[in-house]
Amino acid sequence: MATKKDEESGLSTYYNNKTTIIQEARVFNESPISPRKCRALLTRLVYLLYVGETFNTQEATNLFFGVTKLFQHKDSALRQMVYLAIKELATTAEDVIMVTSSIMKDMQPNSEVIYRPNAIRALCRIIDPSMAQGVERFFKAAIVDKNSSISSAALVSAYHLFPSAKDVVKRWVNEAQEAVNGKTSSSFFGGSTGSSYLGGWGSSAASQPSGYQPVASTSYITQYHALGLLYLMRQQDRMAVTKMIQQLGGGKTGAGTVLKNPLALCMLIRYAAKVIEEDPNVQRQMLELIEGWLRHKSDMVNLEAARAICEMKNVNPAQLTKPIAVLQLFLSSPKSSLRFGATRTLATLALTHPASVATCNVDLENLISDQNRSVATYAITTLLKTGNEASVDRLMKQITGFMSEISDEFKVIIVDAIRSLCLKFPTKHVAMLAFLSGVLRDEGGYDFKRAIVEAIFDMIKFIGDCKEQALSHLCEFIEDCEFTKLSVRILHLLGMEGPKAPQPTKYIRFIYNRVVLENATVRAAAVSSLAKFGLNSNDNKLSKSVNVLLTRCLDDVDDEVRDRAAMYLKLYKEPELTTTYVQEESVYSLSALEAKLVSYISDPDASDEPFDTSSIPKVSREQAAKEAQRPSTLDTIGAPSTSKAATPPPPTASETQSSYASQLAEVPEFVEYGPVLNSSLKPTQLTESETEYQVSCVKHIFKEHIVFQFNVSNTIPDTVLEQVSVVMQPGEDSGLTEDFIMPIPLLSSATPGIFYASYSRDEPSEYQTSSFQCILKFVSKEVDPSTGEPEEEGYEDEYQLEDIELSAADYILPTYVTFASEWDRMRNGATVTETFSLPAMESLKAACDSIIEILNMQPLGGSEEPQSTSVHTLQLSGLVSGGAGKVLVRCRMTYSKAQGVTLELGVRAEKQEAANLVVSAIV
Repeated sequence: MATKKDEESGLSTYYNNKTTIIQEARVFNESPISPRKCRALLTRLVYLLYVGETFNTQEATNLFFGVTKLFQHKDSALRQMVYLAIKELATTAEDVIMVTSSIMKDMQPNSEVIYRPNAIRALCRIIDPSMAQGVERFFKAAIVDKNSSISSAALVSAYHLFPSAKDVVKRWVNEAQEAVNGKTSSSFFGGSTGSSYLGGWGSSAASQPSGYQPVASTSYITQYHALGLLYLMRQQDRMAVTKMIQQLGGGKTGAGTVLKNPLALCMLIRYAAKVIEEDPNVQRQMLELIEGWLRHKSDMVNLEAARAICEMKNVNPAQLTKPIAVLQLFLSSPKSSLRFGATRTLATLALTHPASVATCNVDLENLISDQNRSVATYAITTLLKTGNEASVDRLMKQITGFMSEISDEFKVIIVDAIRSLCLKFPTKHVAMLAFLSGVLRDEGGYDFKRAIVEAIFDMIKFIGDCKEQALSHLCEFIEDCEFTKLSVRILHLLGMEGPKAPQPTKYIRFIYNRVVLENATVRAAAVSSLAKFGLNSNDNKLSKSVNVLLTRCLDDVDDEVRDRAAMYLKLYKEPELTTTYVQEESVYSLSALEAKLVSYISDPDASDEPFDTSSIPKVSREQAAKEAQRPSTLDTIGAPSTSKAATPPPPTASETQSSYASQLAEVPEFVEYGPVLNSSLKPTQLTESETEYQVSCVKHIFKEHIVFQFNVSNTIPDTVLEQVSVVMQPGEDSGLTEDFIMPIPLLSSATPGIFYASYSRDEPSEYQTSSFQCILKFVSKEVDPSTGEPEEEGYEDEYQLEDIELSAADYILPTYVTFASEWDRMRNGATVTETFSLPAMESLKAACDSIIEILNMQPLGGSEEPQSTSVHTLQLSGLVSGGAGKVLVRCRMTYSKAQGVTLELGVRAEKQEAANLVVSAIV
């Protein structure tokens, strides 16, 4: 459907309809041809392609060959439109290669200069990779042509040909180097029928008479295109790229550079910044070059150089002095583009180096009233990040004045800056909350409203004094909120925080209004929120009132609303269930629960027994929400890889356990072992990362067995290993008996392998601990380079590995609980208290890290981060495999320089053997 703007400009729906254009394509067959009609139709065709319209193969082919009939016409403007159309249709049409000879005719040196750039661009889309060598001489000649438009067209076309004809294009490196050096550039666009620079399409020359004289040019645009092609050829060779940058850089001052085009210099700066990021060893040389460009005569180059330094990793304040000085000059520039670029760069830099940016605060304050509201927005956000507490009130007043004048995109930026400022200066929360509540009532889209709500959520979470006022503002907002997601989130927060408020009853009216007035999704959320006021309150009167309101919800037309109301009314009758379904802060890890269910269903012997959830670890509700948002990584666990490519986010503990369980279930020898009770969260590395053989170990605990999984990689490309195994020598009285091993038959450098060793537990009720000496044994064979096959003869070899420790941590799964209530509940269970002296520990933080690693338990309530340097309490929770159940640990620690860390270890467990296991790990 055409917009009003389209209709006003004459671009109506009918006029640019695909079917209409296909029907009108018969004008290409008329005799004589009307150049005006054909140009108009081609313009409409190209417009359709540019706005995303698609033609099927048959339609594109018919149009393509219809357009090629216009090749013989002498009208130069029509010919240029022909090239533009066939270039765009070539990717869809069939048999396009048939027009190669017609295009090649216009590429000859004696052809019209105005046609050659267009022909070159079209040719690179027409030919297939096998034909690239046949046109090589034409492209080489065009790259070094004295006409800038021809040279640029050839360079850009070579850039597009590179992915499919890499070997051919790489041979044009000398010609590209000449173009970069400026040897092909002329102060005039040469040729007796020369034309001005064609700006990418060559259309500007179409309206010029045949006798048009060339105009002077100093753009050196060819250097920009040639530099891009050169980098594409050398990007895999870091040394070659570094050398190219140094040769073209022109020394420390940048004055001697051969690059005259500002765009080319900007691109060179970006390449230099990329080299710095990849190779810190050349940081000093590259930084000197970039600093030299800070003094270039082009503002564009100055800004790019300053931005590159500001975005460097680990940049220090001394290195920022020069680029900030340049950006500060741009803040007072009459050009709005420079002011915008400078303020945006400073706004980004203020996140990491606010003190350095603060030197520009006076200039930034002058930009708050800038006519360009984008510049004013970035100036404000930068000031919010760098300003002091005294300037907050003044800034808030200035912001309020222009919020209605900027787009939602920039409003979100300002709200995010205020969100950070709230946490930085919590004493100023009154002014900032008033501002946020004010803009919350203004018009705006979902992203803008969501940013404000998230900011208020953070204030409620981290600034206790503003909680009640903030909740009131959110209650008023949901009265006329048009976004269901935001209403649901706010209702959930009211259910969590409202019952704890001094006057919880004042929120109930707002919540019940949602039950009456909103859609089904919001009504369901309101029911849950309402129920929490009654279930979490000690006020019987309030509970009865909420009970009455929930009873009314049983008549709702939506199933979800009725079901929730019925469930919560059931909890009123059975208060003991409230702890589990409402007050409990933990939930089952879904990936672990899924793995246990799959194992339970697939085991025919287990179906007679009820499903046991006691061995399933729990996570906090917050952690469960995070896991639900992250991509699944269950398929990423396995043998180690030597690839240095970017890796996905690390899997969670529960995902790791589930993945290993699925992996072991596919091995027939382990089917009778039953479900896996526990697996190592992190593989133990048994070799250095630089060695030719890389081995890591994962331990799997079963009820009566322990399986050691060795992930083995061979990094020697011309060698294969056969009969690969790991010889394990357990310590005395290990309590383990070897069952069998599963060697790796063949291990090449291309694919890692997995070796298994199975041991029986002599006493399944005990928790065996031992140390194993390990040796990697194999038969090494060279690979014949001519056939790629290993030689018949090989030799036996072995490789010493690091020892493996089977420890208490291998039997414990981390799990989340509410520590205070659970610790109190288990006071009648197994209890052990021991005192230890840890003189080697240099701090409480080091002691916490060490204890968490030794026990492999879940730290609770942020207790893994000591807030004091002398006294701290670490709280841990875990599940001991084998049915021993839950175990809690309370570590009271003191630190002094003279004695190190003194530890009082308190353990409470459901069974005595679990408590003993934890204490033995510390001993």
